Amino acid sequence: MSAVPPRPPAPARSRPSAQSRPPAQSRPPAQSRPPAQSRPPAQSRPPAQSRPPALVRSSAQSQPAVQPRPPAQSRCALLVAGLTAAALVAASACGTTTGPTRSATHADEQAHAASTSPAAHPLPSPAAAPGTGHHPGTGVGAASAPAALTSDGLTQADGVRLVAATTTLTPDQPTAFAFQIQGSDGGAITSFTPDQDELMHLYLIRSDLTGFQHVHPTMAPGGTWTAHLAATPSGFYRAYVSFRTRIAGRDTPLVLSQLIAVPGPAVPVPLPAPSGLGAVDGYTLTLGAPQGMPVAGMTRPITVMVTRDGRPVTDLQPYLSSYAHVSAFHEGDLAFAHLHPEGSTGAGRGGPDLAFAANLPRAGNWRLFIQFQTAGILHTAAVTVPVA
Repeated sequence: MSAVPPRPPAPARSRPSAQSRPPAQSRPPAQSRPPAQSRPPAQSRPPAQSRPPALVRSSAQSQPAVQPRPPAQSRCALLVAGLTAAALVAASACGTTTGPTRSATHADEQAHAASTSPAAHPLPSPAAAPGTGHHPGTGVGAASAPAALTSDGLTQADGVRLVAATTTLTPDQPTAFAFQIQGSDGGAITSFTPDQDELMHLYLIRSDLTGFQHVHPTMAPGGTWTAHLAATPSGFYRAYVSFRTRIAGRDTPLVLSQLIAVPGPAVPVPLPAPSGLGAVDGYTLTLGAPQGMPVAGMTRPITVMVTRDGRPVTDLQPYLSSYAHVSAFHEGDLAFAHLHPEGSTGAGRGGPDLAFAANLPRAGNWRLFIQFQTAGILHTAAVTVPVA
């Protein structure tokens, strides 16, 4: 029996082995799918700045990982808008203040004048008067006081300033005008020395040299003065305060002033021509110049003779330590001067002749207001005097 040849080993199965299958790698890998990054990134959305501002929140989920900066033009626009808004807020927060503490410029006063002057027949504004030579912060009144005074009618001098509660008065109504005299520390001064029987003199004059008032304010314990003014017609005015106080240990006379506006239509009154005669309440005042016509910057005597019905008046009563008080205002810029009486009143009656030392600091027409008293009644006459 022949030997059975050995059976050849079984051949490998014909089914493909696991290795013969296409490897897993041959399948499209997960990476071949569009990656998450291929989606439009969050950065492509409009930046948060484009949303309404009220909706902007600092939430990390709503913002992309890296927030794109807006273009330079957008940044500039946002910056300009922010600055504009800030400027508008600042402007709206700026209100008007009361009085010379703000030290208004010449343009400020002209703007204020334009808002209160009438459209037709406006009175000239002192702020725009020619030839004032004024300080930029006051608007009017340069060399407006005699040489004996250390101030010329500016809002402040020697560290002392006039601070008014208001610079606008109600037309045609009596007004209580309140103010303080403040020192360099900003506090109200309460110590004053009497000058011609009074601690404080306040003068009010309209820009056409009408509406003259001379009153004596009263001071409250805290240093606030109140001047009771008669009804004032519409127009522009200058208020002057004259007083004495101690500065650096010395008793010092000062004159300070403030521009006042009374709103409403106003018609200027022409200045009467220069004349040596004045009249009031049946009295006639005749002016004389023993040493000639007054000259700017020089002291010259001026005499006044008071008569009534052609007869000399000899029953003048003392008023402010003299038989007459004279205030002078310059045409155009309202510069102020005070004419000092010569001699004393004594215990008797005065008149008919009075004398004053006149030192008027500039050439042109001056309006003199002469106040005298008889039988307890105060009279005020006005005379125009030319100065060479």
